[in-house]
Amino acid sequence: MIRRIPGLSSAGPVELEVPDGEYLVRVAHAQYRFDRNKPYYAFQFEVLEPVSLELRSITGRLYCHAKALWKLSWFLHDFGYDSELLGGDQLDEQALVGLIGVLKISHKCVNGRMLVNLDAFAPAERWSDFYGPARKTPEVA
Repeated sequence: MIRRIPGLSSAGPVELEVPDGEYLVRVAHAQYRFDRNKPYYAFQFEVLEPVSLELRSITGRLYCHAKALWKLSWFLHDFGYDSELLGGDQLDEQALVGLIGVLKISHKCVNGRMLVNLDAFAPAERWSDFYGPARKTPEVA
């Protein structure tokens, strides 16, 4: 059987909304997701810098099983999460919203799905070390 699909011949590769790279971001949303093998936090970030991608959204996840806690802890430290809560092994989803920092991302295709890897983190103050001063000082929402 042959099917006609209009536009198929002119369709090109999918363009990434936010390409691989480093961004100054703000946590817009964080939610714990239970998975028996790999529980994780799903994050949505708003891009603050560079200006050309301002307010675009990046979604990603950080796992919170025993072998991945180092990365979650790295993220929390660099984004300035409350050290008192962190010291008590507590994660407050509301306290995560509004945190600002530098995020390095890359994309990876797994089983036909394009996933965002959260590769590295740095405090927001380090943005000027990479790209010069930010055009404005981001405020916590």
